[in-house]
Amino acid sequence: MRSRYVAYALGYGDYVLATWHVSTRPDSLELGTEPRPRWIGLSIKRHDLHGEDRAVVEFVARYKVGGRAHRMQESSRFVRENGDWFYVDGEVSP
Repeated sequence: MRSRYVAYALGYGDYVLATWHVSTRPDSLELGTEPRPRWIGLSIKRHDLHGEDRAVVEFVARYKVGGRAHRMQESSRFVRENGDWFYVDGEVSP
């Protein structure tokens, strides 16, 4: 989760895609579109293992666009395959 946040913050779309499960991964990401968010913090609220190869991570990511602060809270599902964790999908809280 933290490495994906850093990849978003630095605009490393290739890494974000590489850590996204093939079953739900988009063809491309537009991380460089304007206005570009400035990511300012990540808080992991909880993480739950569901067996050895499935997990849920709830987080809050804070960012600014045009000087205005925003927050995004999501419960993300991850799956481990061949020892590597992949983002599957998530539910964004209002």
